[in-house]
Amino acid sequence: MLDQERSKKGNRAILVCPVTGLGHKEKVSEFSELALSAGAQIFDTLITSRKFPEAKFFIGSGNADKVAETVAQHSADLVLVDVPLSPVQERNLESLCQCRVLDRTSLILDIFSQRARSYEGMLQVELAQLRHLATRLVRGWTHLERQKGGIGMRGPGETQLETDRRLLAIRVKKLKNKLNKVVKQREQGRNSRKQSGTKMLAFVGYTNAGKSTLFNRLTESKVYAADQLFATLDPTVRKLPGIQGTQVVASDTVGFVRDLPHDLVAAFQATLQEAIEADLLIHVIDSSNPEQDEHINEVKSVLKQIKADKIPVLEVYNKIDLSGVEARVHRQVNSNNEEFVTQCWLSAETGEGVEKFLKAIEERFNRTHVQKDIQLPAHMGKLRALFYEMEAVREESFNDDNSWSLKVELPPEKWNKIAARNDECGQFVHQLL
Repeated sequence: MLDQERSKKGNRAILVCPVTGLGHKEKVSEFSELALSAGAQIFDTLITSRKFPEAKFFIGSGNADKVAETVAQHSADLVLVDVPLSPVQERNLESLCQCRVLDRTSLILDIFSQRARSYEGMLQVELAQLRHLATRLVRGWTHLERQKGGIGMRGPGETQLETDRRLLAIRVKKLKNKLNKVVKQREQGRNSRKQSGTKMLAFVGYTNAGKSTLFNRLTESKVYAADQLFATLDPTVRKLPGIQGTQVVASDTVGFVRDLPHDLVAAFQATLQEAIEADLLIHVIDSSNPEQDEHINEVKSVLKQIKADKIPVLEVYNKIDLSGVEARVHRQVNSNNEEFVTQCWLSAETGEGVEKFLKAIEERFNRTHVQKDIQLPAHMGKLRALFYEMEAVREESFNDDNSWSLKVELPPEKWNKIAARNDECGQFVHQLL
């Protein structure tokens, strides 16, 4: 009898959650949300307990038999396991259960493939999928493995596998080249923003914390936001209005999740590059979630992986409309005896507390600004208009000689940019500096 190929039908799923110790309810609940986000129909959830993973099935032979019985009982098409499985363990479970088996990494990749909309996002998802598939290629071709055996059991199995691996390597190389071009384009955009003195915010946080809802409210965008895990995958950069004194752009990034596989973090390095290059990270936290402390630690862990843990962070406790907490800010004094806001409480849904949050951002960025008192002659109306266009005028009075007295505040980069102009405005500011 020939080996059975992977079944590709249906989404009737059985969840298998290997746990150790107590406090596993939240982990099981989150894995269920992942499965539902992927479009699975959950018919049963099996919680298995084992101190050490077993080589053959990971969950042990006894638990594996229970999974197979449950699959047969519900006529399930799919078994989802909440741990990373080795290719051998996955293949053994498939053979025992006679249905598809996906581990946690494969499930997250499937969700990513559904969410990706931009060219960059689709390239990154395909690259991550192919890298993951490379270790599991043998499973898809078990019907061709006939190097050993009697009559009728010889065939080009190894040849087919080698051909597939070569084609896969070629595709991976092409994807890397395409992705590198996209990354260079993004780098050019970031460098241009830095040269103009534009500040960069990056929204980070645990998935489903409300990052995209807050991003949409602040930037008046229509980024997809929903009550589901990984609703946002593609990085989106938009101008952030409402901040006086400097131009600010904001980026919405992919949400993090518990035990996010390291390979996936590496695969989405380009997407997370916006966070790495940011001047300030906005860490959005679901204040209504009892697991918020654990979620905060998971986000910090990923930020450390991508080497963004040294960037200044403003913590935003969202969903106060659900938690019942009042809108407020928390200030802290640093080693230089400077006081600034480190935490905000708000509701992205209702808008309560958003103004205080914007003031906190403005305060952070304006701390590095240079303020000057300027006597502007009547014939320099063009420079006055430029200052207003840059939202840099803090005070103004009109003098008897038709000149203006201005209090102007700008970051050093913008002062230097005006001074570099080859016109009367540039000459005036150059002398001023």
